[in-house]
Amino acid sequence: MKTIPGGVCAAKGFTANGVHCGIRKNHNKRDLALIASAVPAHAAAVYTTNLVKGAPLTVTKRHIADGTAQAIVCNSGNANTCNANGIEIAEQMSALTGAALGIVPENVIVASTGVIGQPLDIAPIEAGIPALAAGLAADGGAAAAEAIMTTDTVKKEVAVEFTLGGKTCRLGGIAKGSGMIHPNLATMLVFLTTDAAISAGMLQKALSTDVQSTFNMVSIDGDTSTNDMVAILANGMAGNAEITAEGADFTAFMQALNTVTVHLCRCIAADGEGATKLLECRVTGAKDVPTARTVAKSVVCSSLLKAAMFGADANWGRVLCAIGYSGADVDVTQVGVAFRSAKGTITVCENGAGVPFSEELAKEILLESEIEILVTVGAGSGSAAAWGCDLTYDYVKINGDYRT
Repeated sequence: MKTIPGGVCAAKGFTANGVHCGIRKNHNKRDLALIASAVPAHAAAVYTTNLVKGAPLTVTKRHIADGTAQAIVCNSGNANTCNANGIEIAEQMSALTGAALGIVPENVIVASTGVIGQPLDIAPIEAGIPALAAGLAADGGAAAAEAIMTTDTVKKEVAVEFTLGGKTCRLGGIAKGSGMIHPNLATMLVFLTTDAAISAGMLQKALSTDVQSTFNMVSIDGDTSTNDMVAILANGMAGNAEITAEGADFTAFMQALNTVTVHLCRCIAADGEGATKLLECRVTGAKDVPTARTVAKSVVCSSLLKAAMFGADANWGRVLCAIGYSGADVDVTQVGVAFRSAKGTITVCENGAGVPFSEELAKEILLESEIEILVTVGAGSGSAAAWGCDLTYDYVKINGDYRT
């Protein structure tokens, strides 16, 4: 397997584009994205567990109930959530997209991101879709990635190439996410494409399984969005024998999917609102994987630890504190903690108690832009990783006037 360029357009038969249609006031920011497959594709998705859901999620869930889709349309700048006519607007977006592409509206996945509770005018979308569709290109993935951004500071895209049954396959994706990120069963907005042939049922199984160890393990601020969705299209144009059951090919597909999703997880966490550091908590020695996940997620979610990492303060007691209230079944007398970065590794806690360490070296390690928090909780075989970021002054500034 190797990383390749192209993002959502790396796989055969996929094109994309992103334009400014007028939803956002800044004319320099694209606000409407489109991803299309040359042929109908198998589709799968997972969604936010927030009881308040954006209208596009309801529409998308209905559209791909048959496991088929051919396009994804997404606007930024407005979440189309808590609007009386939200479903109508989402259906109109699907109809306009379908008409522009010559496909049925039910084969369109629709998504929105931005401010909650603001009416969404269909007029700029209606005016922008013809040019959006006309500009679809095999190198349009970056434009689409830009068009789904809100407070993101960088585009997030990646693709890999791998082999199934002797056939070369590709899988790529784009994501947006910088704030209001604390998912459960889904995350942010992530759009994935592949030319691998895989049944709709196995595609859903692959995605639902993967998010448990990837997107479910990302937290920036503890807020679960109303519009979180991960969607994937598989058009089968690579020509491999369709994956219809578990086996070697399904395992290879899962590895490719996981490579893409882990990369996007790290990109999202590193680009957290106001963030200066990517945090990765790696837990080992737990009695099982669920326990390890609980510990890892609790650590990266700790506001106090996140603030300490911003200040490059090796305050390891905050790690133990987060483990203690996580609800995980661990023996705190066996907990060990170390911090690692490009500057080295330093152990700060063993068997639940502090050990002598150099504050100067710890500071040097924690001043790096990527920090690993290494936690051991026993001698079990359960392990997990979670991703987050530091908590800075700018997070409050960004969200203090986000709407206005």
